[in-house]
Amino acid sequence: MNPLLEKLGVRLPIIQAPMAGTSTPAMAAAASSAGALGSIGVGAVDAAAARAMIDQVRAATDRPFNVNLFCYPPATPDAAREAGWIARLAPEFGRLEAAPPTALCEIYKTFVTDEAMQAMLIEAAPAVVSFHFGLPSASVMAGLKQAGCVLLASATNLEEARAIERAGIDAVVAQGWEAGGHRGLFDQHGPDPRLGAFALTRLLVRELSFPVIAAGGIMDGAGIAAALELGAGAAQLGTAFVACPESSADEGYRAALFSDAAWNTTMTTAISGRPARCLANRFTAIGDGVAPSEIAGYPMAYDAGKALAAAAKARGDYGYGAQWAGQGAPLARSLPTAELITVLMDEFAAARA
Repeated sequence: MNPLLEKLGVRLPIIQAPMAGTSTPAMAAAASSAGALGSIGVGAVDAAAARAMIDQVRAATDRPFNVNLFCYPPATPDAAREAGWIARLAPEFGRLEAAPPTALCEIYKTFVTDEAMQAMLIEAAPAVVSFHFGLPSASVMAGLKQAGCVLLASATNLEEARAIERAGIDAVVAQGWEAGGHRGLFDQHGPDPRLGAFALTRLLVRELSFPVIAAGGIMDGAGIAAALELGAGAAQLGTAFVACPESSADEGYRAALFSDAAWNTTMTTAISGRPARCLANRFTAIGDGVAPSEIAGYPMAYDAGKALAAAAKARGDYGYGAQWAGQGAPLARSLPTAELITVLMDEFAAARA
């Protein structure tokens, strides 16, 4: 048996990505019940809401699932920079006949300093816990391990992956440049080699001694088969699940995913303050040509981004949404989660025949 799958307690080489704000407990439960590893992202909620989400998944399935946390450095407020970003967005709010926020706040806490979330997770002990943007303290990871959790973490390059291996994490998620959503850079201001998922996967398989999970642009069974041929133990798919009925994606997001916008994903910092791949829309256009230093820091910029998207949505305009999607977006399908997993595995079998 695939040693990674055995460690994760699943039978299929598919991980449904923990898309915070899009994946739901219902989706995670459906994916896990179908034999994959379902996931929820709790980086944008507090400990009480995260515990409620974990309980919802457990009420719907007895299979293992993954809980994902954001481990970015604690936010550094910069009133002048934030005021400048509000001023830049003010005309967009004006077009929507809405008032821009007067100030920006840190809308959620990093797991690195969130002691309530740390204690809750150790007590709840989900089967799998994963980290994005970095790692928590050694003591927190030791507590989760002692509670019986399998640990995963994302890397975008070899240096990050080696840090993950040294920390004793069980497997690394090789996040390619083509992946949708937030880029998992440990240091968003440092160099980024922008490695694609398959190149990164192959490099990490060669250089490291622990399991690698391929992520980025994988949308069908042929992509999963290719990832495993390169030595990955499993493939993580996110955009492939956005159009599932269990997803919380709104109607504008779903429509954009099946429009010409799917052919034009772009990496932007404008929406949240960190690089993230999104369907090209009015918000990503705002960020074109704007230096990252002019955009409020993460997650304060997201405070403005969410306010602008909400003002637009109230008028039936979905062009400012955080419509995260990878470069494989044109391959998206609208199927129930369990049915999609069956189709993926049929395609996987055909590709390997």
